[in-house]
Amino acid sequence: MSTSYKDVLYEVRDGVVRITINRPEVYNAFRLQTLEELIDAFQQAGEEKSANVIVFAGAGDKAFCTGGDQKEHLSEDGLYGPRGTVGMPIEEFQTALRDVRKVTIAKVQGFAIGGGNVFATLCDLTIASEKATFGQVGPKVGSVDPGWGTAYLSRIVGEKKAREIWFLCRRYKAQEAFDMGLVNKVVPHEQLDAEVDQWCKEINEMSPTALTIAKRSFNADSENIRGIGFLGIQTVKHYYQTEESREGVRAFNEKRKPDFKKYAG
Repeated sequence: MSTSYKDVLYEVRDGVVRITINRPEVYNAFRLQTLEELIDAFQQAGEEKSANVIVFAGAGDKAFCTGGDQKEHLSEDGLYGPRGTVGMPIEEFQTALRDVRKVTIAKVQGFAIGGGNVFATLCDLTIASEKATFGQVGPKVGSVDPGWGTAYLSRIVGEKKAREIWFLCRRYKAQEAFDMGLVNKVVPHEQLDAEVDQWCKEINEMSPTALTIAKRSFNADSENIRGIGFLGIQTVKHYYQTEESREGVRAFNEKRKPDFKKYAG
């Protein structure tokens, strides 16, 4: 796949690879094609010798990423499509994002919700505008991330806070996310690009090999979560095929509150 994508923008500039989800009309929610393009983009970025850094972003002013496109979720008998355990290669992209040799920076200017919150969590660093908002929605829409989005999140924000994030599905402003350790730096909205550029400049002055070794060392400590995630996603596959999960998707698209209790066993 070339660097000419439909859902993703790919640019190498000033020693930085910039990968941007380009679906602002749906708050940069991802679909099957988005993930396939992101996988390819991150694999290409890993081989870009001129750069030490990848900036991962969302197009427009409103959202970094708001997770899976729920309209797409209604297709293919309740799944997203023909790829991956749950209909699209979410595990494959999470692996590409986590394992790429470069330092990854999530640039969050707006909503980082659901799967988008997981993507920002998986990046090595996260820099946010003061207008950014973080949070989970999975249990509200009949979904869950049973690996990096849960177990790894608890490594970052602590067990109690991670459970709060998932069990209540509240939204957290950028400063709250910073206070819990989910974000490295919060800046005024108009200063976000300049701040990200400064971090990229400093990282680009470092030894790429030393950075890669450091990143691999950090990753090794939590590598067991990959196995937890692969095991959990098998359960999620079966969950997505239930009426309980489908009720969450239907309710979201119909803009109403879901009635999960009628499906409780």
